[in-house]
Amino acid sequence: MKNLMDMMKQAKQLQEKMSEMQQAVEQISQTGTAGAGLVSVTLNGKGVMSRVKIDPSLLKEGEGEILEDLIVAAHTDAKSKVEEELQNKMQEITGGLQLPPGMNLF
Repeated sequence: MKNLMDMMKQAKQLQEKMSEMQQAVEQISQTGTAGAGLVSVTLNGKGVMSRVKIDPSLLKEGEGEILEDLIVAAHTDAKSKVEEELQNKMQEITGGLQLPPGMNLF
């Protein structure tokens, strides 16, 4: 019976931590850059792009392919930063609470 109570307590803690993590994910915003800052992309914690900034010098005839590559690179940079921040937030929020293997909060 004690094990059942412990499991119920842990499940409640996990539910609270998951709720905290979901709120934290909504607050995350990271900007990735490429081409020495000529292109920047901003993503939220769920990976949704909220902004693209392109230096006017790239808006020339024949620069399309370069611009496309820079947008992809900036997105990759932003995604990497979001993932790193998510990992840090998860560790901060969950503390010592052990999550089941394969459990992904984001």
